[in-house]
Amino acid sequence: METAKKNLVVDADAHVVECARTWDFMDKSEQQYRPMPLEAREEAGVRQQFWLIDGKVRGFRFAAFSDEELAKRQQQVGRKFADQQESRELGNVDLRLQHMDDTAVDVQVLHNTMFIESCADRPAVDVALCKSWNRWLADIWKQSNGRLRWSCMPPLLSMPDALDQIRWSKENGAVAVCLRPVEGNRLLADSSFYPVYDEAQKLDMAIAIHIANGSAWLTDLYNHPVRIASTFHRFRIPTVASFNDIVMSEIHALFPKLRFGFIEASAQWVPWVMHEAKNRFRTLGRAWPENLLKEYGMFVTCENCDDIPYLVREAGEDNLVIGTDYGHTDTSSDVDAIKVFRQRGDLTAQVKQKILSDNPRALYAI
Repeated sequence: METAKKNLVVDADAHVVECARTWDFMDKSEQQYRPMPLEAREEAGVRQQFWLIDGKVRGFRFAAFSDEELAKRQQQVGRKFADQQESRELGNVDLRLQHMDDTAVDVQVLHNTMFIESCADRPAVDVALCKSWNRWLADIWKQSNGRLRWSCMPPLLSMPDALDQIRWSKENGAVAVCLRPVEGNRLLADSSFYPVYDEAQKLDMAIAIHIANGSAWLTDLYNHPVRIASTFHRFRIPTVASFNDIVMSEIHALFPKLRFGFIEASAQWVPWVMHEAKNRFRTLGRAWPENLLKEYGMFVTCENCDDIPYLVREAGEDNLVIGTDYGHTDTSSDVDAIKVFRQRGDLTAQVKQKILSDNPRALYAI
């Protein structure tokens, strides 16, 4: 049993796509906050989709593609997307597990889709949404016999409720607490998040910083009419910046056993940000750790398009993980990512074992 666990292949970045069933877990008193799906007319094989939450279009929802358009996009980028709705939305858990078996993945760690952007302004709405989402994921985890783990959504507009949800989620299959790199007008080095860090450390849960943006102002700024690669600014850049914020802060000194996962921002930036931080440590008279990522518990998802041998040389081999972004159709999505990674000829068997198994199990305490 221990040998089997040691060789577990973990998809560190998979997704679940919210659907009508997500909100079936709301209490009766909270049904007034149930998100309503909206759709625009299909044009050129693309149908825009939105959520109406508390009277506003909020949260993040991918466009729906026709079969022809999806096939066209897959051919353009040379990567395969998950194309079965029941699997992406996990209305059919067995179908997702079959896909995992087909690609020799033992465990997927599921992250949200909708909460990549801010979803609520009022605490009551935030609590209702997060609580229903967490209950939905717990139900999925139970159906999967433990193969689908997940990152819980804490309703940060109400810290007591957030801590309650973290504790409940830990008991129901969650392995991480999801935080956006920007939450309203706060960065993750803000002391207001210390109760979350303290609870996660006590429960041996990771903090999953998935590419996202919880600032409505920043989201509006990056939704400029000239939207060339706007998601790069809106989601990836804040995630990279949050890595630097945490390294430069007092967080490691206060919570030395806490682990952070920086998810879906690729990893090519890591040596650059480490170089910048090292210079700032020197200016401040702080000692630079021999292995920053390992000592500070900082894990980063890499992609096959990254120069992974370079990353291993510059940042070490103990803190890189990999994911498929299963369920999405963006620049990080590739349901065959782990299969492709296994076939690489520029990495040793030891490095592959670490990135596929040892490192994600360390990050998520699996």
